Amino acid sequence: HALDPMFNVILLPENVGKRKAQIAAIRRSSGDLVLNVDSDTILASDVIAKLVPKMQDPAVGAAMGQLTASNRSDTWLTRLIDMEYWLACNEERAAQARFGAVMCCCGPCAMYRRSALLSLLDQYESQFFRGKPSDFGEDRHLTILMLKAGFRTEYVPGAIAATVVPDKLGPYLRQQLRWARSTFRDTLLGLRLLPGLDRYLTLDVVGQNLGPLLLALSVLTGLAELALTDTVPWWTGLMIVSMTMIRCTVVAFRARQLRFLCFSLHTFINIFLLL
Repeated sequence: HALDPMFNVILLPENVGKRKAQIAAIRRSSGDLVLNVDSDTILASDVIAKLVPKMQDPAVGAAMGQLTASNRSDTWLTRLIDMEYWLACNEERAAQARFGAVMCCCGPCAMYRRSALLSLLDQYESQFFRGKPSDFGEDRHLTILMLKAGFRTEYVPGAIAATVVPDKLGPYLRQQLRWARSTFRDTLLGLRLLPGLDRYLTLDVVGQNLGPLLLALSVLTGLAELALTDTVPWWTGLMIVSMTMIRCTVVAFRARQLRFLCFSLHTFINIFLLL
């Protein structure tokens, strides 16, 4: 596309990371809307047509599409991640969008209002973490800045984007730990937003952050019971299994896809590898 007059390819002198590359492109852009797409993402042909109507409301600062795994059929892990993306988009983001406050517009497919971006670029560029410029969590931080500025953030399920997901446990676990750091860090930044948002969103944010901690506490309590009393914590295990199967059954019914029953396997990853 370098020779196509419709495209303006920006070549930076070195790899400066996603955030600075975004900022360089935004400052060189001229349209009313900016579409952010990751390099490993393939957009459906109608993505822009689906996102633009949502952005016609001047109160909307950003809108994201639905993510799928382009390499879903590669391994058992990519199949699980594809289901995880469906849940994240069509349960979490869809619920948040009912209140106009999607808490993280994902980078593979997110459209922003350029005028809003320009007003936030200095804050976005100058984020520090532990005394150093932040090099992770760009999507969530930019979304939080949009909400703090008073804009709505939305989810458009019909705008489909397929992105490459990790097919091995090592890269997947590193990705999840990086995202978890971003979630906890930017949740603290977003706490002041919650009183001005719907009470459901407060419950949602608290649940997202306390849920893993409560699960870890349950597992540790069960292990302590096993070690100290030589008693198998059947009730703890039964509760975790029951909640997992109920959730997977409900999702399988909503999606009309039995494959979501297999998402229960993801619980083992959460308990034994991510906690």
